[in-house]
Amino acid sequence: MRTSDFDYELPAELIAQRPLATRSGSRLLYLAADAMPVDTQFARLPSLLREGDLLVFNNTRVFPARLFGKKTSGGRIEILIERLLGDSQVLAHVRASKSPKAGARIELEDGTAVTMLERRDELFKLQFEIQCDLFKYLEHAGQLPLPPYIERAPEKLDHERYQTVYAERVGAIAAPTAGLHFDHDVLASLNEQGIKQCFITLHVGAGTFQPVRSELIEDHAMHAEWAEVSESVCELIRDTRQQGGRIVAVGTTVIRSLEAAVMNGKLIPFSGNTQLFITPGFTFNVVDVLITNFHLPRSSLLMLVSAFAGHQRVMQAYQHAVGQRYRFFSYGDAMLIEKQK
Repeated sequence: MRTSDFDYELPAELIAQRPLATRSGSRLLYLAADAMPVDTQFARLPSLLREGDLLVFNNTRVFPARLFGKKTSGGRIEILIERLLGDSQVLAHVRASKSPKAGARIELEDGTAVTMLERRDELFKLQFEIQCDLFKYLEHAGQLPLPPYIERAPEKLDHERYQTVYAERVGAIAAPTAGLHFDHDVLASLNEQGIKQCFITLHVGAGTFQPVRSELIEDHAMHAEWAEVSESVCELIRDTRQQGGRIVAVGTTVIRSLEAAVMNGKLIPFSGNTQLFITPGFTFNVVDVLITNFHLPRSSLLMLVSAFAGHQRVMQAYQHAVGQRYRFFSYGDAMLIEKQK
């Protein structure tokens, strides 16, 4: 398929710039199997699921990954850390008028020195000249990395609302946004209805915001992200299936993690990097229902959703959402999608 098949027109005013007053106050576009889209509210989610279903969440936590500094020449530089490597080293995106070369030194705003060691494709391997827990250092020195389509600096509210209420394992530079709609009341209501819950981890990287630039989708090189699916999650999924329940993925990151953990049609524990690129024609082995936000045009996430629910069906649903003035992207509204039969 062509990348242009996943394009759509989106008025700029529909891109949500701030969260709503309450997490579960967003709208929900319900796309039942072989049915027309239904406009409803996210707070009604428990009534749209079934007793015995299993919700699978991504418990990654966003860290303040953006830093600012200057080169020895005085030129301004921006660093967006993609991954911590250990020994005070990181892989990062670097923005500057001229990319730093190996050996170049950078002075951060707080005076901390960083050396560029080598370039790895679009990323830079950097060495921090401090010996400490970098996550702890970034908590006071870094800035929360809001998505590029949110056209403002991060505010105090974002430090709470750009995390899920169940965020636990630090390592993401972007939130698993489908989970942002869940508050403690919704989670309690789901539990009361006999809807089970479990957690995987996928540390979302900056590649999640990048459009697919190749003309044909099969020519796209998918970015890598670290994921972990435990044995206990695999067992719970198997038990749910045996009892007739459905597997409900809270976000595309959960689908990607679970499907990456499939070997010869069987779900097994998984820990490591995945570059799984899910496009129309993909055979899903684990997930029956998807909760997701609306995604960028020409993005790998929109392609994943189209693979799950059918390309024409999804693109028509997006046209409906634009017409009904839904709010789009990270702080926007949600969809509940049953897998295409």
